[in-house]
Order: sequence, then structure tokens, then C-alpha cells
Amino acid sequence: MSTNDTLSFQFERNANPVEATQRAALLENPGFGRVFTDHMATIHYSDARGWHDAKICPRGPFSLDPATLVLHYAQEIFEGMKAYRLPDGGATLFRPDANARRFRNSAERLAMPLLPETLFVDSVRELVRTDRDWIPSADGSALYLRPFMIATEAVLGMKPSPEYLYCVVATPVGGYFKGGASAVTLWVSEDYTRAAPGGTGDAKCGGNYAASLAAQAQATREGCDQVVFLDAVERRWVEELGGMNVFFVFNDGSIQTPPLTGTILPGITRASLITLARDLGVTVREEPYAIDQWQADAKSGRLVEAFACGTAAVVTSIGKVKGRNHEFTIGDGNGGPVTARLKSALLDIQNGRAPDHHGWLDRLF
Repeated sequence: MSTNDTLSFQFERNANPVEATQRAALLENPGFGRVFTDHMATIHYSDARGWHDAKICPRGPFSLDPATLVLHYAQEIFEGMKAYRLPDGGATLFRPDANARRFRNSAERLAMPLLPETLFVDSVRELVRTDRDWIPSADGSALYLRPFMIATEAVLGMKPSPEYLYCVVATPVGGYFKGGASAVTLWVSEDYTRAAPGGTGDAKCGGNYAASLAAQAQATREGCDQVVFLDAVERRWVEELGGMNVFFVFNDGSIQTPPLTGTILPGITRASLITLARDLGVTVREEPYAIDQWQADAKSGRLVEAFACGTAAVVTSIGKVKGRNHEFTIGDGNGGPVTARLKSALLDIQNGRAPDHHGWLDRLF
């Protein structure tokens, strides 16, 4: 099996790219995840050859046999990351090395081959440089990147596949939540859990998100924007939202977030905000927080803000929490200054408006 950490990418230009004026019109209001760039990156893997056949090629459909393993046993992982337009017209990635490490951790948990971190980062860099004209420049926009890997052997057998396809697609995006609400409302899920100890909660795999959809649909029926999950053992401790980590802000100026114990995705935005908060002199605790305590603290005024975070939504204030046994408003229901300060600090670094003291930016051009 090949253990090469680097491969040369072959380039095949799209013979029919989106015309410049049409692209400009699409970039004015791209929504989220509905408009795609002209190219994609692909790399193949087999037990016999290792990683091989790296390409930047026209974006298009895959041809899969109906017995392809990913369609039956969900051997699949993915990442979410962004490329940002800089004030001088250049572009940068944000902490791609952290995405590469998490991708490897997810692959290990799903019994998939480990993609070398250099190959992961190179694939993203090459795709963004190829489709550089698709990076939007409007405030709050970015080029969202979706690296993923699927099992491709055609056999109905419950086993790890010996063959895989790794791919990266790109989509220009605006805000994640429709309407630009100042704060979201959460539904406390008591019927469903997201992950259990020993499961795949800290891997970024499609099964975790599929398992959250029934709970999210319930939240939508109850007039809420997102679902918040409790732990699977005691049904007491706040863990995370369907696709975001969560933070709590107290009246003494400190913040708290649930600890990474194997059931929560180790968010890169989460880790970055912890670092930035400590840079600003804020006390940060990674400790369990009970849903009943959250309600009591919100009603007493001890808890003054709460927010969710992730690559797609960045930082989003939580205004209200509802459930069969819970209903409370956080602060005035519209977010607060600590959340706003942390969000601004993060976005200013990502968009090149503030110094990058931690070496998080990977400038592309």
C-alpha cells in the first residue's frame, strides 16, 4: 500500500464553466449550499495502490453501482470549512490543518483509510485556487468547502470497504439562518439523543446528522430554529445542537461549554472561540451543564447569554429555549455583548481585518 503523503494533481478544466455575468449574479445572493463552483477535487484509494489518481476536474455526477457499500452501510465522513476573500483581493483558508486532523480522526473511527493531512490541505488549496473567481466578497459571505470520503466497493457485505473515493466540492454561501434573526430559539429534545458513549459522536459522519433529523423536524413543528440534545445516559446534561456546539455566558463574565468526552463533535470554531476568549481575559470552563440548571440560571439572571457556533453558522445567539418541561428566555432574547465581541473577533481574523496572532490563516493568493 502506498504511504506517500503528497500527490501531483492532474488538471482538467471545465470546458463549459459558468459565464462571468451569470456567476456574478449568483454571487449576489447564493443562499447556502445551493450554488456550486465549476470544479471539484478527487482522489481514489484502494488497499492495493493506496492513495492515487489525484485530480482537479469538472464538477459532475458520480457513477455508482447500486450495491456500493456507502449506500448500504453508511461508511462516509466529511468536513466543513471556508475560504475567505481578503480586503486586498486575495484569499485565505482558516485552520485547514485542524480540519485535516479531524478528518483523519473521523476516518479512524469509521474504519476508513487515513488521508495524509498534506493531501487533504493540498486538495482544498488547489480547488480554491482553480475556482478563485467564485469566492464572494460581500460581508458575511465565503466559499464553503465540503471535503468528504465514501466507501465505493460494490458488494453487499458488512465490512470495511477496500476502495474509497475522496472528493471536495465548493459552494459560495451567505448567512446560514434565513432572515438574519438576531437570536435563535431551541427545542429541547427529550425523545431523541444524538450520540452515546462509545458511539460516533466525536466523528463527523453523515449518520450523526441523519439521526438528528427527526428531532430537528420536531423542533420545526414546535416553531423552533434548532434542536438541542441532552446526553444519552442521564438525559440531563446539555451536549450540542444538531450541527453546532454551545456556550453559556454568566453574569460574572465567565463562559462555559460542555467538555469533549467522546459524544460531542470537537468543533474548530469552538476551539478557536475558547482561545480568543482567553486572549480577551475571559475565564473559560469546559464543564458539564444541566438543562434544569440552564433554565434556573436564565430565570435568576445568573446566565446572561448563550450562543451556538460552527463553521456554517459561525456564532449565533440563543434567545429562547423551549421543551415539554422547559421554557425560558435568555437575557432580553436578542443576544448580548460577549457573544457579539467574540463573533467580531473571530470574523475579523478570518476576513483579514485583524492580525492573526495564532497562525490560523493559510493564504492562497
